[in-house]
Amino acid sequence: MSDGYLIPAQQHRVTTAVSNSRFITTIGHVTSVDEAKAFLAAVRAEMPDASHHVYASRVGFGNSVIEGMSDDGEPSGTSGPPTLAVLRGSAIGDVIVVVTRYFGGTKLGTGGLVRAYSDAARAGLDSLPTERKIDRQLLGIEITYHHFEQVKRLIAQFEGTVDDETFAGDITILASFPVDHVEGFSAALTELTAGSVQPVLL
Repeated sequence: MSDGYLIPAQQHRVTTAVSNSRFITTIGHVTSVDEAKAFLAAVRAEMPDASHHVYASRVGFGNSVIEGMSDDGEPSGTSGPPTLAVLRGSAIGDVIVVVTRYFGGTKLGTGGLVRAYSDAARAGLDSLPTERKIDRQLLGIEITYHHFEQVKRLIAQFEGTVDDETFAGDITILASFPVDHVEGFSAALTELTAGSVQPVLL
């Protein structure tokens, strides 16, 4: 059974301060490497005078995940890797964390930077609104007008959403379901229509 995984529900931003340096953490929902690059570029454009824009991203979740990160000019290993480590521990997928630093004049040292970036990432993720992403399957269903209302109720019962309806000689419905509900819906549809309708996986 697939319970999906958590993703950011919206863009989110928090600010932390360490020894006069400001760390602005911006978190967003991204579903591809290109989206992650675009998100980072947008943050850079919004705060072009910042000293560094460190980022870590995880596109996907579990075994099928593409990770990215950058120290963006900070000493190697002091910012990107700790930010990614916090992200890995968060159980959130399809996410990018950009920690923007405005240097305050006081050097933090290697340990201080690791701590500051880890804390900035954690502060953002701890307060991030999330929602659950459920893998969905699109089905094509062709039915008679006689069955229309009953099938619509059946779709709702199995947490399906109707994406499209075409009314011609028969009715063609495109509906997407949580993958765990496809088998149950298919069986119920077969029973309802006495075996005359089989949904098609799209």
